[in-house]
Amino acid sequence: MKNNNLMKKFVATGLVCTMVLGGASAAFAKGNDKNDDHGRNSGNNINQKYQPIPTIKGNNNTVNIIQINFNDMKNAQWAMRYIASLASKRVFEGYEDGSFQPSKSVSRIEAITAAVRLMGLRDQAESTEEMATKLNFKDADKIPSWAVGYVAVALENDLFSENEDSVQPNQEANRLWATTLLVKALKLEGEAKAKMNSTLPFKDAKQIPAGSVGYVQEALDKKLIDGFEDNTFRPNQNVTRAELAALLDRTSNQLPDQDVNTGTVGAAVYNNVLTLTQNGTSVSYNMHPDAFILRNGVKVAASALLVGDTVKFRMYNNTVVYIEVTGLGSATQQPFDVTGILNSTTVDSTGKITSITITNTTTGQTVPYNVAATVALTGNLGSFTQGHVVQLKGTGQIVSSIDVK
Repeated sequence: MKNNNLMKKFVATGLVCTMVLGGASAAFAKGNDKNDDHGRNSGNNINQKYQPIPTIKGNNNTVNIIQINFNDMKNAQWAMRYIASLASKRVFEGYEDGSFQPSKSVSRIEAITAAVRLMGLRDQAESTEEMATKLNFKDADKIPSWAVGYVAVALENDLFSENEDSVQPNQEANRLWATTLLVKALKLEGEAKAKMNSTLPFKDAKQIPAGSVGYVQEALDKKLIDGFEDNTFRPNQNVTRAELAALLDRTSNQLPDQDVNTGTVGAAVYNNVLTLTQNGTSVSYNMHPDAFILRNGVKVAASALLVGDTVKFRMYNNTVVYIEVTGLGSATQQPFDVTGILNSTTVDSTGKITSITITNTTTGQTVPYNVAATVALTGNLGSFTQGHVVQLKGTGQIVSSIDVK
């Protein structure tokens, strides 16, 4: 398709309202890492503490802030769903400048911090008592003050082995170390030790120390990790923040999620109010205008939520900040034929259109649609630009034909 330049222009000018999140579905899975080898930043500033945004007023008129959307995810869209989910739990967050730095190699102190938060121990780690801990590690003076409580709690919860005498907070975390850390966070060390004599399926299995085999096998069995397309594990390869996010999200699925809520969409979102049916009762929730909404694998606007969709969602300071559609409403399976003004499109790495957003000329609503891989593009293709009229046909919110008027 020769409209690639046009689509890239839409992306560059910020017109895109929906982003395809496809790509890797498993942490450290086959092919997950190949797009992240470019632009890796091996430098880590461990004193750059997480500073989430946007601002939401909390109790006692204090300012509590949480960041779900980041300004540097163009080359890591496959990881956005994992990053947003973790950010909504305040497990793995971004930086003060609004970035996430997905291609940056993650430091050990960042990974330890995220693991402790994943275990639901953030408040304990940030308590005055834990932060005042006198650590016995040889490099205790290298640990930033904000992270002392996290290291103390990690030590109390067996995330370090008995013979470790240093934290090495600046050390970049490799795949084997990160895998071992998360298996320990799941309290699966006993299961891992019982599998030390397993035969791992990777071509480079001999690069994995005998004392680590059980941890890798347990991670495989729990579907936390996979190998590369060439059937290697690459234990010594550094982990990027995006890759760690995928691993953390996979790990979180093995833990009880006490902060998640569920329901069925009962009405269209209006004025940032989400109306759900829960246990037969209609309940309304305030939704943050920048809430991250995932529907059918695509980040969408609130207007894309349809009556009948079943969702899980998380709140921060009594405001919905993350929504994931877990079941599509029956209305989404109906055929549609709509005409509207083209707002934006997104394309994949091959230039194929993956989503399109239009403003319906009848209802005035701006709605995003997924686009079928076999979409038929017809009509006046020279006018396939923002502001021109297009007719979309399809079924179940999936566009099968685009006719440019």
